[in-house]
Amino acid sequence: MRILALADVHGDPSHIDGLLEKAGEIDLTVISGDLTQFGPASEAEKLLSMFDVPVLAVPGNCDPEEIMEAIDSSDAVNLHNAVKKIDDFTFIGMGGSCPTPFNTPFELEEDEIEKTLEPLFADADGTVVLVSHTPPRGLLDDVSGENVGSTAVAKFFDRAKLVICAHIHEARGFARSGDTFLVNPGMAAQGYGALIELDHDNVSVVFLED
Repeated sequence: MRILALADVHGDPSHIDGLLEKAGEIDLTVISGDLTQFGPASEAEKLLSMFDVPVLAVPGNCDPEEIMEAIDSSDAVNLHNAVKKIDDFTFIGMGGSCPTPFNTPFELEEDEIEKTLEPLFADADGTVVLVSHTPPRGLLDDVSGENVGSTAVAKFFDRAKLVICAHIHEARGFARSGDTFLVNPGMAAQGYGALIELDHDNVSVVFLED
């Protein structure tokens, strides 16, 4: 499966067409949060209309509640607190973030994140892909020498084959722990994305720039 991973659009979709062109033929687009910069819903609607392949999306911490309604009313799948089976792959979604110093619209306490993810993983089978706006604590989550990722997401990390995250703009990259791969495609607002080749045994990533 060829996945175009995008994140942190923050209401600026000016690079999306260029990233789609660079990605070439894809099966799926995954948007791991912050479709907008505190709204409005029309920005999310504009973004989600730009794709002619299936789209899975979760809201980020900068997306107010109306963004989930915009995803629901589009052709995309709102993956937050949901499971979507595509072929033999099971996609699980977790939007928002753990608490930040900035009081953004969609923040959750760690116990809320854990309570959301537990039943989703309990029902998952096959090869699991977690789409989480916030990264797990300790991987691709360094901000000025401090790890700011989610401890709850970290608890479930090794139960997925692939985790696609976002949130930490300066942590664009690829990491692996055990048999689990982690990708932060970078800020789409700055022209960054990632092309992920996913099969049941391996994950490969090519980072894109428009």
